[in-house]
Amino acid sequence: MVDRRYARSTASAAHRIAGDGAGAPVPRSAADIQRRYYTDTAAAYDAMHVRENDGHDAALRFISALVGPCRLRTVLDVGCGTGRALRYFRAQHRDLDVHGIEPIEALILEAVGVRGIAADDLVRGRGESLPYADRSFDAVCEFGILHHVREPNAVVREMLRVARRAVFLSDANRFGQGSYVSRLAKLALCRSGLWPLANYVKTRGRGYAFTPGDGLAYSYSVFDSYELLTQWATRVILVPTSPASATSWVHPLLTVGQVLACAIRE
Repeated sequence: MVDRRYARSTASAAHRIAGDGAGAPVPRSAADIQRRYYTDTAAAYDAMHVRENDGHDAALRFISALVGPCRLRTVLDVGCGTGRALRYFRAQHRDLDVHGIEPIEALILEAVGVRGIAADDLVRGRGESLPYADRSFDAVCEFGILHHVREPNAVVREMLRVARRAVFLSDANRFGQGSYVSRLAKLALCRSGLWPLANYVKTRGRGYAFTPGDGLAYSYSVFDSYELLTQWATRVILVPTSPASATSWVHPLLTVGQVLACAIRE
């Protein structure tokens, strides 16, 4: 459970960032909103976003089971935050060479100064332009960052470029959220090419939503990146990482709100 001090301070920070308070300055861009949100909440990041047995925890355990079979020796975590994945992989696999890249300086300082991540293992940078040569890492992963990116597939393409053996996406699935009617409607709109227009209207032209708990987020599904993964990989494994809302043959597309996509290249 999130500490009440963190809940109060982060909610207050979020309202300031979003411009909800009287006289509060409104940031000029979505990128500025995100930067200020994570900078202001960096000290509370783990308390807000890390839960034992949550979807990303399930994803980490599944990926860990593939380290040996996929012969993974080097791993890059894109948008590593305070280093949750780095800490997990190192605890489970002492010989695994794990690195992270993160655009927010405050989160890097939290990872190094508080969470014990070595400074040499972190790079400040953006997923849309990874500062690595092609096929630099055996595996490249991300945990919940793609729904915070305006063009998530730009990040996925970079992940595929620098990976040799595997790419792992642990992220949201819009089609598994909301009522069943809403899920079907979103799927139909996407299949017909009308989802961008519907989302534009829904977000009043912003293209994103803002909440104190998750900050600025875009509408995204791991299935939006499925075609890219299949073009690169020998096989793609889809793993539901949140509880299913119903039993259905369209599982996990319409039944879970969070999915791990494992793209394996043999």
